[in-house]
Formats: sequence, C-alpha cells, structure tokens
Amino acid sequence: MNRVVVTGLGVISPVGNDVAAFWQSLIEGKCGIGPITAFDTTEYKVKIAAEVKDFDPLQYLDKAEARKQDRFSQFAVAAASQAMADSGLESGNNIDSFRLGVYIGTGTGGMHSFLTESAKLLEKGPSRTSPFFIPMMIGNMAAGNVALRFHAQGPSLPVMTACATSTNAIGEAYRAIKHGYADAVIAGGAEATIVSLAVSGFTNCMALTQNPDPTCASVPFDKRRNGFVMGEGAGVIILEEYEHAVARGARIYAEVCGYGNTNDAHHMTAPDPDAKGSSRAIQMAVEEAGLTDTDQIYINAHGTSTPLNDKTETKAIKLALGEETARKAHISSTKSMTGHMLGAAGGVEAIATVLALKYSIIPPTIGYAEPDPDCDLDYTPNHAVKADVTLGISTSLGFGGHNGCLAFRKFE
Repeated sequence: MNRVVVTGLGVISPVGNDVAAFWQSLIEGKCGIGPITAFDTTEYKVKIAAEVKDFDPLQYLDKAEARKQDRFSQFAVAAASQAMADSGLESGNNIDSFRLGVYIGTGTGGMHSFLTESAKLLEKGPSRTSPFFIPMMIGNMAAGNVALRFHAQGPSLPVMTACATSTNAIGEAYRAIKHGYADAVIAGGAEATIVSLAVSGFTNCMALTQNPDPTCASVPFDKRRNGFVMGEGAGVIILEEYEHAVARGARIYAEVCGYGNTNDAHHMTAPDPDAKGSSRAIQMAVEEAGLTDTDQIYINAHGTSTPLNDKTETKAIKLALGEETARKAHISSTKSMTGHMLGAAGGVEAIATVLALKYSIIPPTIGYAEPDPDCDLDYTPNHAVKADVTLGISTSLGFGGHNGCLAFRKFE
C-alpha cells in the first residue's frame, strides 16, 4: 500500500481568504460571524451568518469564466488554485495528467444560480433562462471546473454527503492514492448557500440558531447552544503519494494515515443518540492510523453548536477512544469561528487539523462560557494552547446519517 501525504493547502473562509490569514484568525480566536449582507433579512427569523468577505473571483478567473460559474465553484477554483500553487504540482510537467485526480464535492450545489434563474423564469418566461444555468447549478461542476483548470485527467469523484462531503472526498481520495489509482488528488469541498431560500429552509427545519448576537451564536459544546450558524467557502488540500512527493522535493505538511466512513441509518437529520455509527467511523480512522499510548491527540470536532450533535459527538469520541484517552485529547470546534460551512466544512477543518499538527497549536472553541454535563471533555475553551500533538483527527457528521473521519500524523 502507498503512503499518502499532504503537499498543498488552499482556503476561502469567513475568517480569511488564504491559508495564512485563516490560520492566524483561528489561533487568535477571531469570529467570522456577522449580520447577513447577501439579502434583506427583515422578514427572517435568522439574521446572521458567517459570510466570506472581500472575495474577488477575478483574482483566479477571467470575467468570462467567472460569469459562467456559480459562487460555490468560484470558491473551489480559488482554493484549488492556492493549493496547487502551494504544492508545486504541474500537470504534464512533474505529474502525469492521467495520474492527477479531483475529488471536490458540495452539499447543495449552485444555490445562487438556482434562485437567480428561477426568478427570471417566473418574471420573464422560459426563454430568458441562462444557457449556462444547468452547468452552473449542478453539484459536480466545482470538480469539473477545477479539473479543467489544472488539466487533471485522472480519477474524478465529486462527493455529496451533506455536512460530511469534503471529509468523505478527502478520505476517498486518500484511498485512491493508497491503492494506486492516482499519484495526487486535488480534494475537498465548496459551499455557497447563504441565500434566502436556504436560510429559510434551514430555519424552518429547526437547524439554525435564532440568536442575533454573533459573539455567542455558535457555541459548540456549551450548554447554551441552540442551533448552528451557516457559513460558506471552500477548503482544498493536495494529497500525494509519498515517494512521488519526495522524488520532486515537495514540502510535506502531514501524513494521511486513516479514514472512516459509516452511516447511522437512524434518521434523516438527527444523529443516532447511541453514537454507534459516528464512533465506528472514528474507530476505523484511528485503528488504521495505528493509535498508540504515546500519541497526543487533537480532534477537530464536527461541533455544530446544536443540542443533539455535540452531546452525541462527545459520546462517540469516548466510545471510539475509550474514556481515559478521550479525556486526554485536545478537542476544539473551529465552527465557533467559521460557522458551519456545510459541504466545505470538512475540507477547511482538515486544513486546521494539519496546521495544528505542523505548528503544535490547538485552535480554540470560542464563546465557551457554560459547561454542559453531557459535554465534559477538553474543548480548548476560548484561547489557543500549545501542545505537541502527534495525531490529528477531523470528524464530520452529515444529514442523512453520513459520518466521516480523517486521521493525520505529524510529519517529521
């Protein structure tokens, strides 16, 4: 089996539109949540979100390309461009184009395009619908546009597993390289769902907090939590076969060493309270990673700030690792700063996990004030801490019962 390493990172997020700005915001505990500016929220119960700020697609795309891509795809191309530049890979130069893959998913696809073109249809009739509507809206086009940009002709798999999307995308990319189907894969996820229809839909299914105060709206594992805050953006990493990376002198951030993928098969939206599926995904990842008694663990938790998720995820961590090991682990939810980036969450959180290993810093769970007896582990409240962690775990749990877990090892 091949070893798989991380050689490039790229991010567009509510707390920074490049990796350096993103990481600095995390370790400083900066909150990316604020009033929604994308549409008029006068009649909406939810008025806040974690929006991407100051994003200019023309930094990465010419005007004609940008006009033909939905916002989620623009985010994906931007993050992938950063990651590829960071990695130094060039298709047809230092990697065979048929050995370079793209596994980039999304939770919902082109919601901006869907709303814009629906309005045109209703107001002006069917003849005014854009000929680019379908390729702008369908969920595979982030992967398709990234493949086109970087001439990646290898394995291509746009995953769609709700909030577990980009964790599954990275995990399946890891397996593709491990089993010899590719030498490198551009992997992750993108989301741009802060639109009127999505916000009203999530609100009416009782998923979002209605707390108007950005400083205490997303409070994972806190007793006051009552729903998540919507976020947007993209997180993309370059996975590469170890020998291929070494041969070309690539910088290596971390080694991917484990992946778990399960389903609760319990409920459309609620997690299984027994945490059997989620704990099994974590267990699969750490067993493949070869967890030892000497490992110091960091867990970037799914931590959505919903009553059921955070309680269940705490239970899952204990079941998977054992009570003693779980209590020693450093845990945080960066969703306290970025909001819930849905299909992009796992990619962005994988980047946070890799950087925590690289720099030996645990980003905090900000806004934490009231402990919950059902959430009684070390969630790194409010301030980053130094810790020489050796094993990083990133968990993602999605609607439909989808559970994904990635394990990374510090690379020496």
